[in-house]
Amino acid sequence: MDLEFLQSMDVQILVGVGVAVLAILVAAAYLFSSRKPKGCLDPENFREFKLVKRQQLSHNVAKFTFELPTPTSVLGLPIGQHISCRGKDSQGEEVIKPYTPTTLDSDVGHFELVIKMYPQGRMSHHFRELRVGDYLAVKGPKGRFRYQPGQVRAFGMIAGGSGITPMFQVARAILENPKDMTNVHLIYANVTYEDILLKEELDSLVAKYPGRFKVYYVLNEPPEVWNGGAGFVSKEMIQTHCPAPAPDIKILRCGPPPMNKAMAGHLDALGYSPEIQFQF
Repeated sequence: MDLEFLQSMDVQILVGVGVAVLAILVAAAYLFSSRKPKGCLDPENFREFKLVKRQQLSHNVAKFTFELPTPTSVLGLPIGQHISCRGKDSQGEEVIKPYTPTTLDSDVGHFELVIKMYPQGRMSHHFRELRVGDYLAVKGPKGRFRYQPGQVRAFGMIAGGSGITPMFQVARAILENPKDMTNVHLIYANVTYEDILLKEELDSLVAKYPGRFKVYYVLNEPPEVWNGGAGFVSKEMIQTHCPAPAPDIKILRCGPPPMNKAMAGHLDALGYSPEIQFQF
């Protein structure tokens, strides 16, 4: 009788241990699978990434695709932040300039930069000379912008030229997150139609997220047939195409210095307090 009791106790203990071990293994597997992969960036030291594709988008704009160490690696760049890129100008002198990738950490194994190359731009020279197989030195993340899903009801964005890249990155992250219901209203200004960067991608987001993402294009020199804005971004355009001043909205700005200054003046005049404005 005692022997049978002890044997049954042994079985119960073994079953209990087995269940406990299984629970630990399941919990460990869950933690491992849900854990964010470590990013490839170093905030203190430059790391080199290989250029694997270069796509010319216009006479002075190209998309550069850089390979990460493994097919599942992520860059590790928080939403709305940027990286510092190091290169050499036409005189062979070192130059460092900030850029915002148009990819997110959901784009594994690579990151992309859409670069507008200016004739006299020092870093533009470096990108013009960059060929597939070359390496780019990158450091980061950098930036003051911090975003948590749902922290505002809506974003108003005012971008000029290559200032679209941080806006595109933030908009994509918001819209592609099924738990984030934030609305995004973008005013995007350029000189000519050909200067509009990422137009196909922006229009695709508008089509995919109707009502949540709206884009109003503004051109200094619009074509004859044009249904967007003409001239410079005005106070009236901001009133019409951005959310009205409120504690639960935020206005983001990124463009050439003269434009940023003018937009800050417009926003102040329209009653947008400094607390709800942010300039990249």
